[in-house]
Amino acid sequence: MKTPALQRYNAGQRSNHWAVVTCFVLAAVSGLALFHPALFWLTALVGGPQWARILHPYLGIAMFLLFLGMFFMFVGANIWRKEDSEWLGQAGKLISEGNGAKMPAAGRYNAGQKFVFWVFTLCLIVLLVTGLMFWQAWFAASVAIPLQRVAVVLHALAAFILVLAVIVHAYAAIWVKGTIGAMVRGTVSAAWAKHHHPLWYRDQVQASKK
Repeated sequence: MKTPALQRYNAGQRSNHWAVVTCFVLAAVSGLALFHPALFWLTALVGGPQWARILHPYLGIAMFLLFLGMFFMFVGANIWRKEDSEWLGQAGKLISEGNGAKMPAAGRYNAGQKFVFWVFTLCLIVLLVTGLMFWQAWFAASVAIPLQRVAVVLHALAAFILVLAVIVHAYAAIWVKGTIGAMVRGTVSAAWAKHHHPLWYRDQVQASKK
């Protein structure tokens, strides 16, 4: 008999996630286009150079606000615990051997996922604060030029780290079969949950019995 699926994400959580993804892609495209002349051709994807310049900060703010909603939805499940340090210490084995069964038991999210979550959070805070500091249309006039230059460097650095984190996040989602399906359909099989997140699976089973 087929085991019932477990709900991992509800409709609101999935919608929020894909809205953040959309804003990230558009903000990244417009930001890269403005970052270096060799990438200026990317402005064509967002309506041209003027639109890229206009839309980029608003896309960044929209992404931050949407992620803020995601933060409050998932922060409880991403609190770092002692077992997460143990998991992270053995992550090399997971990468080299590809056998997640030998890893310490994980809850709703493993240490790698939690690490990415907090990298996202920190980078988006830095991007918001620094971006506002040199936003010519609104705030740059009240910020000293030397501070604006520092803000530009930090903004670029945070964006670079964020892009790398997103690539890792996307690769891991593709690598672990069923992960993308969870964010599309909202459900995972009991076997998937038991294999990848046994502590979360245990909690779900216990909750279903109440």
